[in-house]
Amino acid sequence: MTAQHLDANTLTALVTDATAAPSLHNAQPWRFRHLAAEGVLRLYADVSRALPLADPDTRGLHMGCGAALFNLRVAAAAAGRSAVVRLLPNPADPALLAEVALNDTGPPDPTLTALYPAIPRRHSSRHPLTERPIPADLQDLMCEAAAAEGAQLVFPGAWHVQELLELVQDAEGREALSPGRRTETAHWIRTGSAGPDGASDGIPAEAFGPRRYGRATPVRDFAAGHPVPGRGWAVFEKNPHIALLGTGHDTPADWLHAGQALERVLLTATAGGLVTSMTSQTLEWPELRWMTRDPNSGMAHVQMVIRLGYGPEGHPSPRRPVAEVLDIVRGAASTP
Repeated sequence: MTAQHLDANTLTALVTDATAAPSLHNAQPWRFRHLAAEGVLRLYADVSRALPLADPDTRGLHMGCGAALFNLRVAAAAAGRSAVVRLLPNPADPALLAEVALNDTGPPDPTLTALYPAIPRRHSSRHPLTERPIPADLQDLMCEAAAAEGAQLVFPGAWHVQELLELVQDAEGREALSPGRRTETAHWIRTGSAGPDGASDGIPAEAFGPRRYGRATPVRDFAAGHPVPGRGWAVFEKNPHIALLGTGHDTPADWLHAGQALERVLLTATAGGLVTSMTSQTLEWPELRWMTRDPNSGMAHVQMVIRLGYGPEGHPSPRRPVAEVLDIVRGAASTP
């Protein structure tokens, strides 16, 4: 049996797991196309879901798609298949981000299979976390997870964490003074009550977490300026656990590698009992992104700031139906 014999149920299950990945503002900027005749599954960028102000070079869009690609690899391994991935296979079509052959002839990666139960459990937690130390062996596992995907993960020292909090506060102030940025963010927030007929993308009110008392925290307040009935207040951790994910270069291929590394780190953290969230505020302003670097690590380009620790799990955000993001071509391949 080869990839071209994937039945509809298996294909739907694989794409469902892939789309459980995180993305900037939960915009879910991906599309999948199964070419049955060629036996491959293609991943495309959905540029209609880009954020031109917060993510003008589509770095974040590529990372979200990279995270979905990693979930696809994990789901394939759990289904007993090995995934052969080609990144950016057609330079003439930059929207085509990856081509994946899902074979059942080679042994699946057991390290990927072990991460599969974490896919449905991983949700961004925007609640206060404890300051309980993260065991060194778990930190090492997360660093190894990033390295396995061609990226670097570092845990900056206390002084740089405090500097990062100041940078987050700076970024929040800049966004507050930018009507265009506020409008763009507001497009992806859902303050209405959740229900079966609710939005299938964006950040729902249930996932906002409480408003914070006092100092800055590396948690984006998606409700800023928007009333949310019943939303409470809380004191967040004074010394949050922060990790920086980065790469040596800063090209679309690096962003795809970084997205896969990000999801591998997040699933490893989830499997280890941690909750996580991401913050990109400081990375959305070029001068702040440069200052986000940890000078002690030699990291060239920070791709994501990750907050992690022990505490309440986050509320799941909605996902688009598979029918909206997957199409199947049974004859010769065609351009979408």
